[in-house]
Amino acid sequence: MKLIRNIPAAVKVFGDVIRYNKYKSLIDNAKASGDFDEERRLILEATSTFGPKIVEQFGCDLHVHGEENIPAEGPVVLFLNHQSYADIPIMFAVFRKFQFGFVAKQYLAKAPILGGWMPRIRSVFIENDSPREALKAINRGIDYINDGFSLAICPEGTRSKGPTVGPFMKGAIKLATKPGVPIVPVALNGTYRMLEETGVVSPARVDVKVFPAIPTAGISRQEEKEIGDRVERLIRDGVAELAALQE
Repeated sequence: MKLIRNIPAAVKVFGDVIRYNKYKSLIDNAKASGDFDEERRLILEATSTFGPKIVEQFGCDLHVHGEENIPAEGPVVLFLNHQSYADIPIMFAVFRKFQFGFVAKQYLAKAPILGGWMPRIRSVFIENDSPREALKAINRGIDYINDGFSLAICPEGTRSKGPTVGPFMKGAIKLATKPGVPIVPVALNGTYRMLEETGVVSPARVDVKVFPAIPTAGISRQEEKEIGDRVERLIRDGVAELAALQE
């Protein structure tokens, strides 16, 4: 029954993807030619159109707090909590000044629609059950960052499907500290109500809080640990603050 009720939403998303397919060859050509600036521009154009369209179509009441903290350009690493699959279009709707891909679980590579688009926007697939493969994925992400691309990572590693924030993977911080790029902590609340709460795509209020960027260039190992703890604390406190707004 839930599957049937989600058909209208799926049709809307499929229609959007068809419209954005025009970017496929353009992005692929820019990548093949090594024109990173053009590749980033095209990816940003595609995602910053797709995200707001999904927000509008699904009746999401989006509230952004700390919009002044959104960097004007990358590369940066966005650290966010993970409540829902809807986090992806929400992030694209909020961050429209620079390109970014996601560090995502390997199974999303086989997902309809997303599986084809995620690698095209310079996302990295990671297999959590294999530390060796996870390390390879992080190193691939660092290579992307060194080439000027930004990434978003959910240190919980899985959806919470609610306002509770799960434990953070400590190694995730190295995605930013190794290339020495700023970390932008982001707290989201309400995205789980768009899908995971009922299993049916639904309108919902979503709050997103963007914290000031934290520089990581030239930091010591001790400072790296302190920054990791600080980022986790900011996101946890931010989610609690946003949840209180929705009570």
